[in-house]
Parts: sequence; C-alpha cells; structure tokens
Amino acid sequence: MHGADPRLVLGLHRSRHHRDILTAALDLGVTALDTAAPYFGFRSHTVLAETASDLLPRFTLSTKVGFFPSAGGAEHSLDPVRLRLAVERAVRELGREPDTVLLHNPERSLTGMSATGGHALLGNACTALADAARDGLCRTWGVASWDTRSLGIARLEDLPSPDVLMVRSGFLVGIDLLDATAVLRNVWQAGETWGMSPFGGGNGTVWEEFDSRPFLRPPHDGLSRVQAAFRTAFHLPTAAAVAVGTDNPGHLAQLVQALEAEVDTTAVSQYLRALHGQRQS
Repeated sequence: MHGADPRLVLGLHRSRHHRDILTAALDLGVTALDTAAPYFGFRSHTVLAETASDLLPRFTLSTKVGFFPSAGGAEHSLDPVRLRLAVERAVRELGREPDTVLLHNPERSLTGMSATGGHALLGNACTALADAARDGLCRTWGVASWDTRSLGIARLEDLPSPDVLMVRSGFLVGIDLLDATAVLRNVWQAGETWGMSPFGGGNGTVWEEFDSRPFLRPPHDGLSRVQAAFRTAFHLPTAAAVAVGTDNPGHLAQLVQALEAEVDTTAVSQYLRALHGQRQS
C-alpha cells in the first residue's frame, strides 16, 4: 500500500470501463477513481454501477458535470439549474454520492465573455456545486479546467473557493498555462490541486525522444522515461494527486511503482526558469 501523498487517480476518460482495471487498481492500492458525466457516451455512471456496484464503495470517487447530450453530440452549459440536476442524476446513476463533483471545463462557456458576464456565469455555477456539497449530494466540490487561462476573466476572489482544482500537468504543459494555473490557485485560494493528462493524450513518441529521468533523485535504477515523466508531473504544477487513464493493469502497476521515486525539485525549478527564459527571448 502507498501513502496518501502523492496519489494516483485512475481516470476513466477513453476507458472501456471494464471491471478488470478496477479490480487491478484496488489490488495495487489505487483507491481513487475519476470519471465524468459525458464519458463513455454519457453512460459512464450507469455502466460503473452496472458492472462494479460492489467495488465503487471501495473507491474515493470524483465526477464532473457541465456537458450535456445534444443533437450534435454534446453541449456545454454553466446554467446552475442544469448543473444541480446533473449532480442529482449522477447520484442516482452511480447509486451513491460521489466524493467530489467538479465543474467540467468551465472555460468552454466563458470564452469571449466580458469580465462582468464571466464573473456572474462562473459564480452562479460554482455556487450551484457548493450548494450541492452543502446539501449532501457530494462531500467536496471543485473545478476541472483544461485551459486555466480563460478563467482569468472572472474576479475569482469574489467567488466560492473550490475544494479541488484539477488542471493539466506534466512536461507537455506550456509555461503560459503553468503560470496561469499558479495565479489561479493563489487568487482563488483553492484547496487541493490535482493534475491530469500527464502524457498529453498518450503520445508515446515524446518519451522516446525526451529523457525525464534526470528529474528524479537517485537511485532510480530501472524506472522508465514514462515512469519518470509521470512522477515529475506532480510538480508541474505542484499537485497532491494526478489522474491518468489506462485500461492496462501492467501500465498502472508501473505508475504505482513510480510513486516511490523522489523528484529533484531543484531540477524542476531550473526547468521552469529555462521555460521562462525561452519565452522572454
């Protein structure tokens, strides 16, 4: 078993939702599971309940709301009434209250809005999720953002502070996005930060060309470049947990092994300074 920090979260984006990956996760000590209402063709919650209802109580479960079925496939909305109904539906479909409900990519509805309009829209959406947590539909609430730069249009200091901020993490995240996330966390006074998509959508050729192992403190004999990239993602940005999607128990076991490695934070700081220098040159 592994300690509470750093934590690996099994993400179900692009997952086939097979029971075997859930049982493998539990066997490896991975007890955090992340999904979203639109995953698996808007059937993620239902399929989880149908195939693994006995396993779900053993996971700390997070899900996301903000996308809704439409004739074109999916539409995004921050309407507080729709969000509240989506949380209630998630509880019914899962057969349990999720531990955390995240506002899913709010920037999708904020892009192009004025500061005043964005502040009101995001504020009402956050209040809806905060109220859902207060009413016992989930334990905590938060925001999952693929591009935190767009959230800067709102006066975040006036809005409810999320318990969790989920953001892109890892070497494939640009310095502009890392800086935007740092500002967002500071201004919004968010609780925990979780990382996601540490491999940038599964582009394996990147790790054949880039050796991330120097960012680990020795000894790290036997760890692969992918394992080192995953472990370092906990510091790009600093995060208590990182969600990664896989249907391969072997790959999951390798990532669990990587948690035991120690990151060289000096090397990470030098890397960030180099990124800032490249931007300014």
